[in-house]
Amino acid sequence: MKLGAEGVSVKYDAEDASHALRNVTFSIQDGERVALLGANGAGKSTLLLTLVGVVHTESGNVTLDDTVTTKETLSDLRSKVGMAFQNPDNQLFMPSLYEDVAFGPRNYGLPEPEIASRANAVLARLGISHLKERMTHRLSGGEKRLAALAGILVMEPSVLLMDEPTSFLDGRSRRRLIEILSDLPQAMLIATHDIDLASKLCDRTILLQEGQIRADGATKTILSDAALIEACGL
Repeated sequence: MKLGAEGVSVKYDAEDASHALRNVTFSIQDGERVALLGANGAGKSTLLLTLVGVVHTESGNVTLDDTVTTKETLSDLRSKVGMAFQNPDNQLFMPSLYEDVAFGPRNYGLPEPEIASRANAVLARLGISHLKERMTHRLSGGEKRLAALAGILVMEPSVLLMDEPTSFLDGRSRRRLIEILSDLPQAMLIATHDIDLASKLCDRTILLQEGQIRADGATKTILSDAALIEACGL
């Protein structure tokens, strides 16, 4: 599975000459973990939302296995690419944790025994089976983050897009999340300000500056370039 962008540009305001993204081109291969770094306003969240079709491109294409994503193929892309938003409360809307995790496969019409099997397996994998009947609004910040992740993993995506996954987390919950992500087989594109997460989890880093890719390469190489990091506002 390969997810990519080919010359993607995005404008939020047709009257404004500036672009949120400008001529962005890259791809992510099976199992690859890539950090997406950049200062606030660099275009990280916009890029993630563009890759799942929430934000429309002004020009360029989003591709999945070299197939250009269109209105007709968007549902296929979303079945293979899961996105975790920065605030997990934006993804949790069912009364209990189990019902929230079961919502996706149930919405796709899967039989109840398969729904239960998938949901229970994901909850066990993330170590939150004991919370399955807990009301989602009563979960802690770390538990909500794992609950939102469970709702994505139950759909068995090939690629995970994550927007600031360690925000709102205390040190223990942050370490636990990094451990969990390191054990997952999915390819990942992780927008983050957490340099420690990037260095521990991602061998590759894409550095955005004002909507353009400033650097794309080995994480250790990019993070060791102090002048580059400072120039990009990190």
